[in-house]
Amino acid sequence: MEKREAFKMYLKEGCKEEYKKRHAALWPEVRKILKDSGVYDYSIYLDEESGTLFAFQKISGSQSSQDLGAEDAIKKWWHYMAPLMKTNEDESPVSVPLEEMFHLD
Repeated sequence: MEKREAFKMYLKEGCKEEYKKRHAALWPEVRKILKDSGVYDYSIYLDEESGTLFAFQKISGSQSSQDLGAEDAIKKWWHYMAPLMKTNEDESPVSVPLEEMFHLD
């Protein structure tokens, strides 16, 4: 079953270039976990005016990237990214699901 999911996160001021740099070198183990869980066609966009990150992904399984927090590599990635983003107590990014209002195939 394929589904689409979108959510927003929040980048700290002045962290744009480092965020891009770190994602350009996404750790292979994180990439593998995402792909193995069924996450594909995953993009993150930045609204520079507000610092809001908009993420969109397609999912062929039952888990999105937001459901992978039990994985050690994901926890390490969160820790690595925490200085750049607004996070929860467990260092996961503050993430707000977005409701799909329209889709055109």
